[in-house]
Amino acid sequence: MHQNYSDEKTGISYTLVGDYYLPDLTAPDGDSEIGRFGRMHLRFLKEHKRVAYLELFSSGRLNAYLRDIDIPAQEMFDRLVKEYAEHQGVTEQLKADNQMEWVGRMNNIRNAVQEVVLAEIVYL
Repeated sequence: MHQNYSDEKTGISYTLVGDYYLPDLTAPDGDSEIGRFGRMHLRFLKEHKRVAYLELFSSGRLNAYLRDIDIPAQEMFDRLVKEYAEHQGVTEQLKADNQMEWVGRMNNIRNAVQEVVLAEIVYL
């Protein structure tokens, strides 16, 4: 009995596991690199743009597309958080002097910036 089997028609190889031949399938590299904005956009596609989602999924381009959304969205988020904090005077000195106020103000900034990023990039 063969441990490995390759179907010449499909090009898929199989490995004997117990009594069954299971296909040797692996996900392409980098599939797990999709961040929170990419995952939010995925949910948006599934719920509101089903045809686009199915086309990207069936063509195998979904993960690359989601990374192309996630990376600029995260960069925009990081940049705007820094800019908002500087504009509103939320500094390391405030963090040292009054940590609770700093946390509250930074949470407000992050929430506001997230709404901007969602509106500008993720939910289009």
